[in-house]
Amino acid sequence: MAVEVVTDEEFKNKLQSDEKVVVKYFADWCGNCRLFAPKYKRLSNDDRFEGVSFLDVNAEKNTEARKAGGVTNLPYFAIFKNGELVEGFAGSKEDAVVELISKLN
Repeated sequence: MAVEVVTDEEFKNKLQSDEKVVVKYFADWCGNCRLFAPKYKRLSNDDRFEGVSFLDVNAEKNTEARKAGGVTNLPYFAIFKNGELVEGFAGSKEDAVVELISKLN
């Protein structure tokens, strides 16, 4: 599954339509966000995460989505199940992101 870059409105719709969602919050100036992008794309194609929607949200331009995830720093990852925030954290360690996404299964 591909990573979708979404706006506030699209974010709200995805949370309503998709059961399992992981979001990477980023900013254009964030170096660690850019460095993690290829890893995030690879994770989106990982068979372990079949049925999970992978979203990218620009935290500076989409304040509603940022508030919904409880973003404190960037990059920030959050998981949602049935439209509800389950958990989130700031960081760029791939193992921690894998562990977070695994909580959706």
